Amino acid sequence: MKVFCGRANPTTGAVEWMEEGEDYDYHQEIARSCYADMLNDKDRNEKYYQGIRSAVRRVKERGQRAIVLDIGTGTGLLSMMAVTAGADFCYAVEVFKPMAETARKIVEKNGFSNKIKIINKHSTEVTVGPDGDMETRANILITELFDTELIGEGALPSYEHAHRCLVQEGCEAVPHRATVYAQLVESKRMWSWNKLFPIHVQAEGGKKVIVSPPEMENCPGAPSVYDIQLNQVPLSDFVALSEVVTMFSVDFSKQVSRAPACHTMQLEPIESGKAQVVLSWWDIDMDPAGSIKCTMAPYWVQLASEDIPWRDHWMQCVYFLPHEDPIIQGQSVNLTAFHDDYSVWYKLQKGRAEEGDAAVESPVCRCQAHMLWNRPRFGELNDQNRTALYLQALQKVLKPNSICLSVSDGSLLPVLAHHLGAEEVFTLETSSVSHSLMQKIFKANHLENKIKIIEKNPESLTSSDLGDKKVSVLIGEPFFSTSLLPWHNLYFWYARTALSPHFTSDIKVLPQSASLHLMVVEFKDLWRIRSPCGSCEGFDVSIMDEMIKNSLDFRESREAEPHPLWEYPCKSLSDPEKVFTFDFQQTVLEHTVRKEGLVNLARTGKTHGAVLWMEYQLIPGLFISTGLVQVSDEKGYCQWTPHCKQAVYFFRSVTEPESLIDNPSAVAYSVCFNPKTGSVGMDFSLLN
Repeated sequence: MKVFCGRANPTTGAVEWMEEGEDYDYHQEIARSCYADMLNDKDRNEKYYQGIRSAVRRVKERGQRAIVLDIGTGTGLLSMMAVTAGADFCYAVEVFKPMAETARKIVEKNGFSNKIKIINKHSTEVTVGPDGDMETRANILITELFDTELIGEGALPSYEHAHRCLVQEGCEAVPHRATVYAQLVESKRMWSWNKLFPIHVQAEGGKKVIVSPPEMENCPGAPSVYDIQLNQVPLSDFVALSEVVTMFSVDFSKQVSRAPACHTMQLEPIESGKAQVVLSWWDIDMDPAGSIKCTMAPYWVQLASEDIPWRDHWMQCVYFLPHEDPIIQGQSVNLTAFHDDYSVWYKLQKGRAEEGDAAVESPVCRCQAHMLWNRPRFGELNDQNRTALYLQALQKVLKPNSICLSVSDGSLLPVLAHHLGAEEVFTLETSSVSHSLMQKIFKANHLENKIKIIEKNPESLTSSDLGDKKVSVLIGEPFFSTSLLPWHNLYFWYARTALSPHFTSDIKVLPQSASLHLMVVEFKDLWRIRSPCGSCEGFDVSIMDEMIKNSLDFRESREAEPHPLWEYPCKSLSDPEKVFTFDFQQTVLEHTVRKEGLVNLARTGKTHGAVLWMEYQLIPGLFISTGLVQVSDEKGYCQWTPHCKQAVYFFRSVTEPESLIDNPSAVAYSVCFNPKTGSVGMDFSLLN
């Protein structure tokens, strides 16, 4: 059986459906899973083990047999903890068949097959009775069904069903309860991830201001939470307008409801300011007394920042309020958290909480901007320094008689080009969403008759689309919403090639070129997501390591993966190396190009991997980086642009630590670019 999987095609700028083997989805899910991250989360594992011991002890003290139900068992780790703690029997439920098979092997290898039964079903399909999956209801319920938002993986429906059908009334639950916290803040940086700020342009005719359309101003935004590593956000980036408040708790030892609900807390503002963002996180108490706690609280709440455990499977939440609201210190306001069975959202009210608030629907984008632009893209468009570089470059290439064509998804460059005096400006928008959004932006700025939108692919463009005129200036950021890896935006080069018949002989292309760079780094923590675990809390889970390795070797280990490195500290072990330069003044190459080289390591450290990014030369002397901004000090700590994800290639020193070369002095690399597919292949080896 074949499956079809979506993949970004840099040569077409589209997500295309590729036919893959029947094992592809399985290998993808395993290779990109968080299993290794969770197994390497020592704080999580220790707290679960303590909570499980405590629950088993309480059941035994009542003179009962300890029968455990473990929902979402994964590797079977928590079930093995329960049996080791004295549980009489454990039913371990895992819906993902390959994972259930792996759990069965791990349980057998550790000698627990006679006390742990792996059930390969969704928990809502599990039956109880003499002929059922479970002989009897459990009196201990263990789960790990949580995501960054707590309930996004379906915890509430699973708990609701378990209490109704699978566990005894008054059962012990590990964790016992979860509590969601919130803090109201003003943050220009975070708000820039949600709204388009006015952009000021100094033109010959005076100062112009690009404004967003009313639909965008009043839009509640994207419906999904923005989960980030809040521990990498400095205190200078926001102003706390309230203390941290408890929004709601869920007691997992009692009947849980998946029904929509709301929880309102009265806040006493500690500062006056603009209420824009709600920062949120949760903690779980593993026991009823609350003496065993696992928390996601950020550093300014925990204070002892050096002791905060790192984890990537649970982070913190940024929620954007529907609109910014001025609040005054000392004048109380009401913050309401709404949730359905899978998501949470917030609303701020200055008056008394209204009846019927539970009926307020989750935010849905109405302006289309949040459908086309993700949060980093909003931040990129709001970056004044970046805009200033484009303005500077455009002023150099534009002339009063310039016929300008823009190729990017939902870019503001056409507006800049018009304000800087181009005779005529066209913008190529390949999707109906970007077409519609740009129409709204042009209308809000009274440019609907000044800039022509062409909704076509570059190959389909005709001379009549351009009014039978030749393009003298081609511009792009370049940005395309389908791009995942840095080189996917090379679609601009393919578009430029297809558009060549419509150019003047002295065509100016901005950016002029792009270059691919790489650097060898040591990550502070990110390496853990690909590191094998071996033994976890005394249990051998190496079968899981082998499973992940096999899936990585299926394809993923030969590919880089995108990560926003501003959230993941690292230090450079080498100087940046320029690998390729792509000349946009020329058409796309016809043959594969390859470069092999040697990167000498300038600093000592653990060689975890290589980071790759693109740098665009707008005009001579003006560059835009999608990766490294600077290496900040002699220790080599890196500063990365927050607007883009960088490509990370993990070395075998991470995925296969036994192959580690002690103190390598250099890294050999081989990188190739295939112009037929737009793909970049790479291989690295550590050298003494």
